[in-house]
Amino acid sequence: MQANTKQKPEQQLEWIEGNVCAPKGFLASGIHAGFKRRRKDLALIYSEQLCSTASVYTQNKVKGAPLIVTQEHSANGYAQAIICNSGNANTCNANGIEIAHQVCELLGESLDVSKEDVIVASTGVIGQPLDIEPFKYGIPELVDKLDEAGDQEAAEAILTTDTDIKESAVAFEIEDTVVKIGGMSKGSGMIHPNMATMLGFVTTDAAIEPEILSMALKSVVKDTFNMISVDGDTSTNDIVTVLANAEAGNAIIDSVEHSGYAIFKEALHQVCKELAIAIAEDGEGASTLITCNVLEASTEHDAKLIAKEVISSSLVKTAVHGRDANVGRLLCAIGYSGAEFDQQSMDIYLRAENYQSICVCEAGSILSFDEEKAFEILGTDQLSIDIYLYRGQEKATAWGCDLTYDYVKINSAYRT
Repeated sequence: MQANTKQKPEQQLEWIEGNVCAPKGFLASGIHAGFKRRRKDLALIYSEQLCSTASVYTQNKVKGAPLIVTQEHSANGYAQAIICNSGNANTCNANGIEIAHQVCELLGESLDVSKEDVIVASTGVIGQPLDIEPFKYGIPELVDKLDEAGDQEAAEAILTTDTDIKESAVAFEIEDTVVKIGGMSKGSGMIHPNMATMLGFVTTDAAIEPEILSMALKSVVKDTFNMISVDGDTSTNDIVTVLANAEAGNAIIDSVEHSGYAIFKEALHQVCKELAIAIAEDGEGASTLITCNVLEASTEHDAKLIAKEVISSSLVKTAVHGRDANVGRLLCAIGYSGAEFDQQSMDIYLRAENYQSICVCEAGSILSFDEEKAFEILGTDQLSIDIYLYRGQEKATAWGCDLTYDYVKINSAYRT
């Protein structure tokens, strides 16, 4: 079973502070530019050196203008800065692409870098006209405030309905060279496992070729950001981007066979996993983080199908919020997942963070269990649903949250 604790894989990773500013050579800032009424709403991440870059984008066919521009700019595998505004998604606007290009040009001039080396992102209300003026007035201040300790301000400036910043960073060694990876993310609503479903910005001082960085990111995303769901909606704007500036000085990772690739990928996985779980835990109106562990499956594909369907099910989510141990809803979600399994050899346990657990289904049949104990377990901040298939050695974990009355309140008035 997988636990939601920060553990060092084989004692090789050290959790550190600083998120995107933890690796060498990265500066960040965040300010209030006027996209929102009060809170910070414009963030910048900048590397003093040109970086290898890789991104994974939303699968929604309606894409925000910043994503289209970013795909153009990062096609060569290199970038040096990321700018992101919150409060306005710059999606479905007639001049959206023009605005995104202007933002890159303004920032490029202020930083004295090529506009093609700027990655641009936006998050917020879809279909709301976006004015270039807040960028014109905000970018000089944003650049002026760049700092090695600007990570918190930047992480705050990308938030929308989030209740808190989401950050993670680790240090590890590649052939006796200390390397760091740090990241920040945002996401609370419009979250569903169909990459991307949020914003994630990751930095590293590792030396790694763009093609290899892209391979690592795509592989990691499948088991982290693609395994979370809040409400079943895949956003139009979202992206996960990694910048790698080679400041650590390690021998460049130029293939998957390189001795440093495995530990780099594991560190990237751990950072992205923490950021993904933080999004699920901070789902709009959520009160309980739901972790679904599918164990002893015949294939990883089957395990993932089941785990995703369970944490995505609105009926499961509402049952958790109501502290109703309605096992039929779990079995229903498992049944329509499309996975191969034998119902007659399946057990299901509900488990609290303190490892108090109760078996609610044995050999495919719902048991007569202690309803009071189940009620207590379902009322915890972190609930695990452990599903044993007894068909093989494969496993998968997905993360979601309960669906509450507050979710309806937040989204019924989101635009106004």
